Amino acid sequence: MLNINEIRRIVVKVGTSTLTYDNGKLNIRRIERLVRTISDLQNRGFEMVLVSSGAVTVGASKLGLTERPRELAVKQAAAAVGQCELMHIYDKMFLEYGINVAQILLTRENIIDDDQRQNIHNTFTALMRTGAVPIVNENDTVATAELKHIENFGDNDTLSAVVARMCEADLLIIFSDIDGLYDSDPRKNPQAKLIGHVPKIDAKIRRMAGGAGSSHGTGGMATKITAAELCMDAGIPMLVANGSRAGVLYDIVDGKSVGTLFSREVDKP
Repeated sequence: MLNINEIRRIVVKVGTSTLTYDNGKLNIRRIERLVRTISDLQNRGFEMVLVSSGAVTVGASKLGLTERPRELAVKQAAAAVGQCELMHIYDKMFLEYGINVAQILLTRENIIDDDQRQNIHNTFTALMRTGAVPIVNENDTVATAELKHIENFGDNDTLSAVVARMCEADLLIIFSDIDGLYDSDPRKNPQAKLIGHVPKIDAKIRRMAGGAGSSHGTGGMATKITAAELCMDAGIPMLVANGSRAGVLYDIVDGKSVGTLFSREVDKP
């Protein structure tokens, strides 16, 4: 079980499948619930950071595209449109609860450069000192492996782990479209069992993680394992939980057993 008494700074990552419907349009009900809960936890004394996917899918829907774009230029155009839409929604909803938000767009180049990384760390610190909620996404309009001098994260699971390390978080929560890591694919095997705690990532855990997730997102459980490794190496616990469950964030901060916890140490009773 997670010792919530040791946790103050929380990074929450939400994926495309949590934020949107299958048709690519925003799931307003879930977004409202997410914003309300994060605002309430901020008022409760936690320092909250949100890593949000969804820009490409939301932008593609707004541009009238019927599927996630494959052509690089179209994908980047969709990301530019979608990021505006997402931040508009987040800004409007958070302000209803008196919470300011700030947009931070990152590429891997920002992270591997020492000066840029330190500047970003300082920005996170200053924002949270003022009570603002940083909202982070990859800068999809410039981040692409096809540009030799800039690399991309590939998925926001990895990005969220990098952010958790950069802002010295006490906990990373990654929302998925399933309850956590299972010993086999729960979509194919109704007898699959949820793994409550993972103290070590080995070949067996990697096999359990399998491949990609939903058609709209870029990562499945495998990318979450990569994120967990980054967090565990830094001594940051990471939790994978179902983003569609109402009140799951409250369950987590109330110390209830939720999802799959990745941490090297098993909490003593």
